[in-house]
Amino acid sequence: MTQTDDGRNPVQATEADVNENKWIAAASYILFFLPLIAAKQSRFAMYHANQGLILLLLGIVCNIVLGLIPFIGWILLPIANLATLALAIIGIIQAVNGQMKPLPVIGTISIIKVP
Repeated sequence: MTQTDDGRNPVQATEADVNENKWIAAASYILFFLPLIAAKQSRFAMYHANQGLILLLLGIVCNIVLGLIPFIGWILLPIANLATLALAIIGIIQAVNGQMKPLPVIGTISIIKVP
């Protein structure tokens, strides 16, 4: 299976890797560090760990920035949290289905190196 992490660099995961680490990859959207502990050598799990970390950072930044802005920020904060939840659900579904597609808007960012 060949997909791209940012549209430029191909990331490959074997079918065995996908099948073995599917649930760890799905859990990485809730606990991004789980693949760092349980599946360090898995391209599939580490790819989804990276997506989960980016999503966590996005949620933290949105909550801090919008929480500091009176009224308008307080109105936009629940919308941002729902968008973060929607992206997490999309990521979990992609992981369970064995896909390595980047998440909309934030999927091209890479922090964790995929082996």
